[in-house]
Amino acid sequence: MDSTAGTAGTVADAVVERLREWDVRRVFGYSGDGINGLMSALRRAGGEPRFVQARHEQAAAFMATAHAKYTGELAVCASTQGPGAVNLLNGLYDAKLDHTPVLAIVGQQSRSVLGSAYQQEIDLRTLFQGVAAEFCQTVETPEQVPMLVDRAVRHALATRSPACLIFPHDVQQAPAAKELPHEHGVVVTSAARHADRVVPARQDLRAAADVLNAGERTAILVGQGARDGAAEVVRAAELLGAGIAYALLGKPVVDNTLPFVTGPTGHLGSTASYELMTGCDTLLMVGTGEPWTEFLPAPGQARAVQIDIDGRNLGSRYPTEVNLLGDAGETLRALLPLLAGKRDRSWQERVIRYAAEWRDLLRSRAAEPADPVNPQAVFAELDRRLPDDAMLAVDVGSVTYWYARDLFLRPGMQASLSSTLACMGCAVPYGVAAKLARPDRPVIALAGDGAMQMLGMAEMITLARYWREWPDPRFVILVLHNNDLNEVTWEQREKEGDPRWPASQDLPDVPYADYARLLGFHGVEVDKPDMLGAAWDEVLAADRPALLQVRTDPAVPLLAPHQPIEQARNFYAGLAQEGEAGRAARRMLFRYREDEERITGGDGPPGE
Repeated sequence: MDSTAGTAGTVADAVVERLREWDVRRVFGYSGDGINGLMSALRRAGGEPRFVQARHEQAAAFMATAHAKYTGELAVCASTQGPGAVNLLNGLYDAKLDHTPVLAIVGQQSRSVLGSAYQQEIDLRTLFQGVAAEFCQTVETPEQVPMLVDRAVRHALATRSPACLIFPHDVQQAPAAKELPHEHGVVVTSAARHADRVVPARQDLRAAADVLNAGERTAILVGQGARDGAAEVVRAAELLGAGIAYALLGKPVVDNTLPFVTGPTGHLGSTASYELMTGCDTLLMVGTGEPWTEFLPAPGQARAVQIDIDGRNLGSRYPTEVNLLGDAGETLRALLPLLAGKRDRSWQERVIRYAAEWRDLLRSRAAEPADPVNPQAVFAELDRRLPDDAMLAVDVGSVTYWYARDLFLRPGMQASLSSTLACMGCAVPYGVAAKLARPDRPVIALAGDGAMQMLGMAEMITLARYWREWPDPRFVILVLHNNDLNEVTWEQREKEGDPRWPASQDLPDVPYADYARLLGFHGVEVDKPDMLGAAWDEVLAADRPALLQVRTDPAVPLLAPHQPIEQARNFYAGLAQEGEAGRAARRMLFRYREDEERITGGDGPPGE
């Protein structure tokens, strides 16, 4: 296909037409005078691509990021200049840090007033140069349109990061270029794209196989970049007698129920993954940029091989010996024939035992009494009922811990969240984008009350706008209602040794289920553990979106695996200053550490 601008009337029409040529299905955004020309073009396009209106530009950028994460496609968001542009940043930084292709189209005041300190005039190139570092350009002339759209899309896809097009209002309304001349100063481009195949050189594959075959105790760590090689990761573990752990975004990559899958790594990881990493002598990292490097093997402990499609990530988290630049699936398929099957399965048998002990520990913790409901029990009951084709959208906070640890995802399920940026308020916008992409599948959004008050309740209005058009109306929102910014509360205790400070940590008491019913949804409230199973059955079978509000106990600890004794002392010091309110959490924390010490050994907790 050549790069002529087509028959559209305005430059904005030409942009929309070019997006359609790139198979863009949706534009997430919020209108304003700075993009009125773009809105008019989208209206004239008759829903191809469709405009999806969020309640806030931050949520629109979250939706675009989520669309790209769930579908693997380029996503587009749009906003007006000034405050609208600023509001996009959180969602776009979420895309940048989680390596997700998003194109932001941002309005700007007319060129004739730029530099005059005009209303809502912001230096947008400076604003977006960090988040859209790979490509940020202003559309200045009609002739630039196909070239700039093509380059923005290619940069976003190639670098898996945001790109930005700044679109002055007067340029949007200008007549489109009907045909581009073949002359100096005019660049003609195309919207064609073909799937690429990147495989390392044979000698590098051989070097990697030599390291892996020499190992006696191999650990495999996967991230989201391994999703096209899930079957190959499992086969590698079988050949090498290895255990598999996952980074947070890698959780949906592998079947969490496999006996040698040890669960999450990092601060919210499992004791089994801790044992896997501290006991291995060889590490294979596939498509991961795991940030919690203190939970990886100590430098010098393990020989390491890393596979990643982005050469900038190789060797960036661990001193790897062999780095393989390539697609995870293609690289593993080329590597597998070079791996010698291990006869000695004693290491993998140990890993399987670690994983089984961890699952027993989770069941024990979920069964512990709490006031009024143990949040782990909420997730244990959901785990038994997860639909095979569920799409999960997860928020940031204590809910992230329970998702990472207490849900065991199976093949066919999808899940995502704001992982590296860890921005609260993402669950409901992520869920809306997931449901728009696959309206035939159930969505479950998992959030705490802080995240719901920040952004989730507003985007429930967006959900109310669209749900009736979906063939499967199931969209369940879980709210852990404890009136506490719970993860930050535990971080204050862990990092600072401070007590909980109500002025910063107390949240207003909001009747979330009542609000859901006000919007026409199904609302269920739970304040007793024996109500959980029936409540999950009810919301998962509802004929409309449903919200499950569970009163949970904020005293249930958020404990990293094998917590160092120094940090444990901080916990106890903070809780000791909280009087009677801290005693229940202190007792539960003590029991948790005792349970973990029985599995992992090491320093015991300080006495009561």
